[in-house]
Amino acid sequence: MPELPEVETVRRGLEPVLSGARLSRVRANRPDLRFPLPDGFVQRLTGAKILRLERRAKYLLAPLDRGDTLVMHLGMTGRFEIAAPEGATRPGDFAREVKPDDKHAHVVFETEEGATVTYYDPRRFGFMDLIATDRVDRHPWFATMGPEPLSDAFDAKTLVKAFGGRKQGPKTLLLDQKTVAGLGNIYVCEALHRSGISPFKPSGQIAGKRLGPLTAAIKDVLAEAVEVGGSSLKDFAAADGALGYFQHRFRVYDREGEPCPTPGCRGVIAREVQAGRSTFFCPVCQK
Repeated sequence: MPELPEVETVRRGLEPVLSGARLSRVRANRPDLRFPLPDGFVQRLTGAKILRLERRAKYLLAPLDRGDTLVMHLGMTGRFEIAAPEGATRPGDFAREVKPDDKHAHVVFETEEGATVTYYDPRRFGFMDLIATDRVDRHPWFATMGPEPLSDAFDAKTLVKAFGGRKQGPKTLLLDQKTVAGLGNIYVCEALHRSGISPFKPSGQIAGKRLGPLTAAIKDVLAEAVEVGGSSLKDFAAADGALGYFQHRFRVYDREGEPCPTPGCRGVIAREVQAGRSTFFCPVCQK
């Protein structure tokens, strides 16, 4: 599933053509994605102006001049493709391109400026909704979310509060969207390795002085991934149809059996299933 850096990459790719644009035509080629599209979806969007394009956790939000916000989630295989008169833009550096299949083109947005933005989703795990802008923060999808990990609101104090007295491992708590919004399996594995913390150590037993470096590692790994366009595992692609290459920088994720890259460490990257997800770690230097 696309994680925060992938969604931010898509946002940056869409922003030049959608932010401030008025939708001249909207087509929904089916009545539903993961969930049914809201009543009057096409009519409520046609003619509306997108005021800006935002991201909250793994959601894309487009506030409209009509008082609603278009909320979009990519699911597992959702992506956007931009066709504009001046050609496609590239939000970052990418490894290769993938041509989308027209049979999976489910929603099409056309702007007065001549751009066409098409949403493709082969597995249809993504979804879209229209929510009153003044109610977005109170909507069940967002009401209990923790701070954005790249914001100043996320710091060591956040983790001190979240980890205090808890028996669960730090990976479990970091994946809890109530702790911090938008973190996913890939980047939590990477951040824990960078900070030398075992994903299985009871969180309440992690010394407070180690949480500052962990917070910094989370911010660093996310910022680096955003810069190069995300990890692009399997079907994920950025808004211009290109795939990122952050996977080539993974230290532990999907590197089971390889030597630990930490200088001086003689460990070998291991994999264990934790809460139904693969956890990659070094059993020697992560303590």
